[in-house]
Amino acid sequence: MTRILYFSRSYTPHDHRFLSALAGTPHTTAFLQLEPVQRRTEMRPVPKGIEVIPWLGGQKPFRWRDVPALTADLQRVIDSYQPDVIHAGPVQSAAYLAAKSGFEPLVTMSWGSDLLLDADKNAWMQRVTRYVLKHTTVLAGDCRAVQQKATQFGFPADRSMLFPWGVDLQRFSPGRNDALRAQLGWQKAFVVLSVRSWEPLYGVDVLVRGFALAAHKAPDLRLLLLSGGSQAETLRASLAQHNLLDRVHFAGQIGQQELPDYYHAADLYVSASHSDGSSVSLMEALACGLPALASDIPGNREWLTDSPAGWLFPDGDAQAAADGMLKAYEQRKSLQPVQSAARTLAERRANWPENFKKLLTAYELAQQLARSPKQVVA
Repeated sequence: MTRILYFSRSYTPHDHRFLSALAGTPHTTAFLQLEPVQRRTEMRPVPKGIEVIPWLGGQKPFRWRDVPALTADLQRVIDSYQPDVIHAGPVQSAAYLAAKSGFEPLVTMSWGSDLLLDADKNAWMQRVTRYVLKHTTVLAGDCRAVQQKATQFGFPADRSMLFPWGVDLQRFSPGRNDALRAQLGWQKAFVVLSVRSWEPLYGVDVLVRGFALAAHKAPDLRLLLLSGGSQAETLRASLAQHNLLDRVHFAGQIGQQELPDYYHAADLYVSASHSDGSSVSLMEALACGLPALASDIPGNREWLTDSPAGWLFPDGDAQAAADGMLKAYEQRKSLQPVQSAARTLAERRANWPENFKKLLTAYELAQQLARSPKQVVA
């Protein structure tokens, strides 16, 4: 039995899922939270069987000037809890503090954009990233692009574990939500679904511009827009400019329990994100049998290149996104093979219980390496 200290930046639906899975193992797990939850996207309490450790962090947003005090208190936590392994991420926040503590073995879990985007923001972030990887025993990455980026920072490929997070294939399964479509008056519509946050990183503005271009050619096209964010006014203004507000439903923040209902009310999942690892929302859509249209970035490419489950379009290209929506719309009566391929792909590569085992393997490998002669990372 292993004592695991799970250290994350905040408490999100992803953290809840990891902690729930760990609670179902023979291992003992404690949870350490660096920052308070910024948005109430995760209403569920920390799973039973997980010890929540109070400490100096978790009270306010992470600041670099607080690193010395946070590191000192983290060392106190480590001395008290005596973990066998620390699981920490993202790279430049929780994993950085874990690396500063000097504890081994450290399993650093990349959250995708921390390596694919944040690592190259400036010279400081490059130094932080290199420092964390130098003190990481095993890296858990959710896509090959993350692994490749880590090797560019000198991390040994043989200590990197490919770990697409996956989804619950029973909760996210094919279905049809005619009730919601009827409520919206969209029984005969072709419904495009977006679930990404309205922040610049996720390209929802690109998606909305693409929808506006496509909607003028396809009168039955509708947009189901979940979430929220800083681009709200921009998105609404763009839709209003094209007189399309009556063809869009702003569903707001949707809880995890209700989320499958919205996939079931849609005909096409679209993501215009500028950076992603193995996108969980993409995997959820595939598991629900939704054809997928996604930006041609490395994380999405690993799932949809030459795949019958969906299509890619050039990142940031609203016209190409519109063309992709119209392509799916024109095939709307013959999408069954695409829907079946989407579900098959999810079953093959996005099975959460199976993929979770890879994280446990990462813990085991980290402990083995910690007992082995030290290897120097460049």
